[in-house]
Amino acid sequence: MLYYLFDYLEKFYDFPGAGMFQYISFRAALAIITSLTISLLFGKSLINYLRNKQVGESVRDLGLEGQKEKQGTPTMGGLIILSAIIIPTLLFAKLNNIYIILILITTIWLGFIGFLDDYIKVFRNDKKGLAGKFKILGQVIIGVIVGFTLYANDGVVIREKIATTSSRSSTSLSEFERISDHGKKFSRISKKSTKTTIPFFKNNEFDYAIVLKPFGEKAMKYAWLIFVPVVIFIITAISNGANLTDGIDGLATGTSAIIGVTLGILAWVSGNIVFADYLNIMYLPNTGELTIFVSAFVGACTGFLWYNTYPAQVFMGDTGSLAIGGVIAVLAIMIRKELLLPILCGIFIAENLSVVLQVSYFKRTKRKYGEGRRIFKMSPLHHHFQMLGYAEPKIVQRFFIVGIMLAVFTIITLKIR
Repeated sequence: MLYYLFDYLEKFYDFPGAGMFQYISFRAALAIITSLTISLLFGKSLINYLRNKQVGESVRDLGLEGQKEKQGTPTMGGLIILSAIIIPTLLFAKLNNIYIILILITTIWLGFIGFLDDYIKVFRNDKKGLAGKFKILGQVIIGVIVGFTLYANDGVVIREKIATTSSRSSTSLSEFERISDHGKKFSRISKKSTKTTIPFFKNNEFDYAIVLKPFGEKAMKYAWLIFVPVVIFIITAISNGANLTDGIDGLATGTSAIIGVTLGILAWVSGNIVFADYLNIMYLPNTGELTIFVSAFVGACTGFLWYNTYPAQVFMGDTGSLAIGGVIAVLAIMIRKELLLPILCGIFIAENLSVVLQVSYFKRTKRKYGEGRRIFKMSPLHHHFQMLGYAEPKIVQRFFIVGIMLAVFTIITLKIR
């Protein structure tokens, strides 16, 4: 909103400093400051309100150290995160940008599903919360919306990169624009595409439509049959992974902030024609605007960590965890870096896999031996380390270190080919 206000003031009144709002870096800085402020101020008020209403977490006794002390800790703190993301984005982003519209819809939708789950648990005293099938249905619905929008919307495009040749007779300079002295050109014409980035490969682009090529060239126009299910799977997997990671104080929040910083860097360079050329990655017009949203996202997670660090004063609940996981997945898909998620979201994936492996192995051994056996002492993975005797803060800090290593490795994959 403020972007349009200051744009108007600059055009018609030559208002001093109004032109700064044209810069993504300036608006991103304002977004993160505003987000942090909202988190810290609104967080305090919400925690006091939840305490007065006795909206506390009901903790199952799993025999873990420090678990009983968490009984009654206010939950539904994800409302802090959602507010600190949505308000700065509305204030500082271009609201006619399809990427911004879509990521806001994702945030609100998954936050609402998580809120329903927390509401049922807290106010209706049903520990099971929202039935799992309804959570999955909600994730599938947003996956369909995101998938079809990215596939069909005219605002979701790429600019192909074409190497210059010594002979210019075959290529008109009116069709391409030189952006640097690297001997490369981007097409002036934006085009629809289902291409994405494959890490570690020189020509690192994969087109989902290629999967249908054996069925003929005409079949490739139905690439949505491949793309949409992939989007649904990624959103569901990462969203549930974040939800499972939210098991000890500060773990999901801090890990998400680290991931957010990485996605913000990737969004910025992908939407900047100069850096896209230098890094030899896809140039995605208008994705740079996502930097505003990601800045608010990082600010929200960092601000929430102020109250969520050990010992937590508030839990985010599913209101926050489902939303932040879905947001991370959709951001990666938008900037065509979803195949980097197994690296970047390695902690979420490990938490997910630990549960899948534990449950599968237990059921299999129970059928075979009549008694279920376990791979881990407890799942998700962070509980396994708790059972080994590691203190909760130590587990969180070491997971952060691993998360930072994965984030750095994700960024350098842009050059490792």
